[in-house]
Amino acid sequence: MTSRRLTVAQALITFLSRQYSERDGRRQRLISATWGIFGHGNVAGIGQALVESGTGPHPPAPQSGTGPSPYATGTGTGVESVESSVHRAGDEGHGHGGGGRGRRPVMPFLQGRNEQAMVHAAVGYARQSRRLSAHAVTTSIGPGATNLVTGAALATINRLPVLLLPGDAFATRPADPVLQQLETPHAGDLSVNDALRPVSRYFDRITRPEALIPAALQAMRVLTDPAETGAVTLALPQDVQTEAYDWPEEFFAQRIWRVDRPRPDRDALDEARRLLATARRPLLVAGGGVHHSEAEGALRAFADATGVPVASTQAGKGSLPYDHPCDIGGIGHTGTAVAAELARTADVVIGVGTRWSDFTTASSTLFQNPAVRFLNINVTSFDAHKMAGLSLVADAREALAELSVAQRVPQAYEEEYRDGKERWEQRVDLAYRADDPRARPTQTQVLGALDALVDEDDIVINAAGSLPGDLHKLWRARSADQYHVEYGYSCMGYEIPAAIGVSLAAPGRPVWALVGDGTYLMNPTEIVTAVQEHTPIKVVIVQNHGYASIGGLSASVGAEGFATAYRHRAPDGTYTGAPLPVDLAANAASLGLRVIRATTVDDLRRALADARTADVPTGVYIETETADTVSSPPPAQAWWDVPVAEIATRQSAVEAREEYERRTADRRRQL
Repeated sequence: MTSRRLTVAQALITFLSRQYSERDGRRQRLISATWGIFGHGNVAGIGQALVESGTGPHPPAPQSGTGPSPYATGTGTGVESVESSVHRAGDEGHGHGGGGRGRRPVMPFLQGRNEQAMVHAAVGYARQSRRLSAHAVTTSIGPGATNLVTGAALATINRLPVLLLPGDAFATRPADPVLQQLETPHAGDLSVNDALRPVSRYFDRITRPEALIPAALQAMRVLTDPAETGAVTLALPQDVQTEAYDWPEEFFAQRIWRVDRPRPDRDALDEARRLLATARRPLLVAGGGVHHSEAEGALRAFADATGVPVASTQAGKGSLPYDHPCDIGGIGHTGTAVAAELARTADVVIGVGTRWSDFTTASSTLFQNPAVRFLNINVTSFDAHKMAGLSLVADAREALAELSVAQRVPQAYEEEYRDGKERWEQRVDLAYRADDPRARPTQTQVLGALDALVDEDDIVINAAGSLPGDLHKLWRARSADQYHVEYGYSCMGYEIPAAIGVSLAAPGRPVWALVGDGTYLMNPTEIVTAVQEHTPIKVVIVQNHGYASIGGLSASVGAEGFATAYRHRAPDGTYTGAPLPVDLAANAASLGLRVIRATTVDDLRRALADARTADVPTGVYIETETADTVSSPPPAQAWWDVPVAEIATRQSAVEAREEYERRTADRRRQL
């Protein structure tokens, strides 16, 4: 057996450069780049290994949309094989100096500004890549490592792959403690990296060089497993990173990790068909698994054949285009009226790739038919068995293709939901309409101006605040991947770094990050990265001087909007003074973003059009007006459980509690 002498860090980078995923005959680099911020815990290990291997820009990704439409029946997808865009095995050389002149780097590198943001960028890339390609993230020990936790939680909750490589304290303990080491009297082997355990789908600490071999293989297994994927953490003690070892050449052989499409069990499939044959008011709920499986074409074929209406979760929106006659929009607390009404009376509910979160089920109050039955199609058994449903543990595309039923829904039912869909579209038009072009726009009019501009190439990203609710209700998704709202963790600060990741996966397409002022202040740092990488993301900064979403929620639960506005402290001690003199446009410009200020509806339309064609990172800054009753977003069509104080002296809280108790009476468990 031949061997190669490398440090642990050099071996890991070389190993990662040789890993590929493959599905439906399309092969792509599994780890296509590494994000990093260097400190003493990784600079001499991973940092040196990246230099040794040769570094460079992110490899070009194929244009999404160059292949068959993802809505086409069968296996069509906008994501083509990247075999031609990643360096092939023969281009990488056989030493750890594979980045010589004229060769692509073994591991392209991306410099970040905030560790959490680097994970968000990697997650955005993985989601846009349909979980078939991912990024690694390297950090130092201490604060750099713990800053990964929020991003890791987001990745794992959303079932999206990312490889985390935090530095760790010395394995050999030459001095104890070392800088930034956590001392725990009862556990000498504990470090701050252990905070990543509960938010990682796989965690290992590499305390010996030879331990890297099984750990690295397990990491790749989890990253490519549709049922298990999420954040994977390999904690790397800083001394072990630099330790040399004679590695077997077989460790560096090219490996292709096949992403399988498990088919449903035949008996379960027969039972599912029998259940559907009894349905008179069926409803299909499309979750993020439809997109991950590239099952949009199979879903469309199923809807066309059966007439079953399709509602979507936040992650599943766009599974059908908005103008498909069976698409009835979002479901749940932030969904449409027609979806809510159908859900309340449905007799069979088909969940495809959904986790059945409280926003989807309206905190277990939405599905009110006493005889309702659930059929869950999910590649993850854990999710397939929720809602006491009949489970088809299978790939979404394969299961939908095999779930053929001869009958179509009753004509009266089709007419009912199509009438409801038409009424809702009229409500969207009202929310988007801006009759006075010289007026300051409302938030929904901002969305309307963007809606009027974009086509199927554009991608819209959001995660937190009041925008996800407005988008779920109102946005007209024109393509399978246009709607990118992260609502599993609903993490403020996700949007800007995720836009960079999405842009890397879909170069040449307009990518919009929609952020409120609260979100912007949480995490604007990766604007610098977008400028550095010449990534022409478009950032829409909506200024409403506070936490608008939580302000509204606060008022509804008896907390009276306390501490949700960005205002000076008033003499009575409350935050009700004048708005703070914060200029977010100037701040963004100081980070290198080209910023266009808009004041009126007309200004906004021109600014968005300018930003869309810009070839540099560009922002549009707009202060919004409070909506009137006509242009305000439609109210919630279903409830969401936020507990209210059981005992209070203030009348607002007393009244909120009374309403809360009325609502909880509708809650029911599906058994």
